[in-house]
Amino acid sequence: MPELLVEDVSRSLAFWCGLCGFAIAYERPDEGFAYIVRDGAHLMLEQQGIGRNWVTGPLERPLGRGINLQIAVQDLAPILAALRGAGHPLFLEPETRWYRIGDDEEVGVEQFLVADPDGYLIRFQSSQGRRPTGRP
Repeated sequence: MPELLVEDVSRSLAFWCGLCGFAIAYERPDEGFAYIVRDGAHLMLEQQGIGRNWVTGPLERPLGRGINLQIAVQDLAPILAALRGAGHPLFLEPETRWYRIGDDEEVGVEQFLVADPDGYLIRFQSSQGRRPTGRP
């Protein structure tokens, strides 16, 4: 599971738990650390400058450039409603996409992308099932 280095763990928890529906499984406030979960997705948040930070180079915003974390959820609607209610912008509006996973099958997802307070790009997706591609 990923561990995200964040600037302010309290601000991150407000986003991840308050808006995106994660729950704190456990935390170590004196280390600026929280372990959060939702629908089988597990993440660790660690505040930079507290505890042991494994940093391989200078940290520049947005953090996590070049990566997006895909998180499968049962229903996108509550997350979207919370984000929109808070005025939090989306990186990509909701869409339904079908991706080929073989010569004759596709998997469908409804998805959207949002950046957390530190710039980590999150792709929430909900399965739309599988279907044949229609190719011989």
